[in-house]
Amino acid sequence: MSKPVTIVMIEDDEGHARLIERNIRRSGVNNDIVPFTNGTEAVNYLFGAGSRHKGDPLLILLDLNLPDMTGIDILRRVKEDRHLKCAPVVVLTTTDDSQEIKRCYELGCNVYITKPVNYESFANAIRQLGLFFSVIQVPHAAP
Repeated sequence: MSKPVTIVMIEDDEGHARLIERNIRRSGVNNDIVPFTNGTEAVNYLFGAGSRHKGDPLLILLDLNLPDMTGIDILRRVKEDRHLKCAPVVVLTTTDDSQEIKRCYELGCNVYITKPVNYESFANAIRQLGLFFSVIQVPHAAP
């Protein structure tokens, strides 16, 4: 029996994090969501020596603008790691710079979403993302 996908949410804005989780839940996704408000804690979770998730299927929601490091650095590490390189990474950020978008796709992000400024548009985008999560297949991390 396969393990359910764990959603790792790396988002420093607590209001955005609550909105993301609430609207993912509204779309019917009940998977565990492991939230992080900074890159250091997320990196420790993903790559730390005693990481409990090893081998589990993960889906990573990643903000690019974090207080202690860039989401680009985390994306690069995930996609270079033999255990995590197949984990889908959804970049969810306010940055809509075309060069930044291109760089994220070149580094291996699977989806790049610019957060809408309007609350209702943002909530709707996250509900649609939740529906997407409910149908995608996520591979197990390499042992």
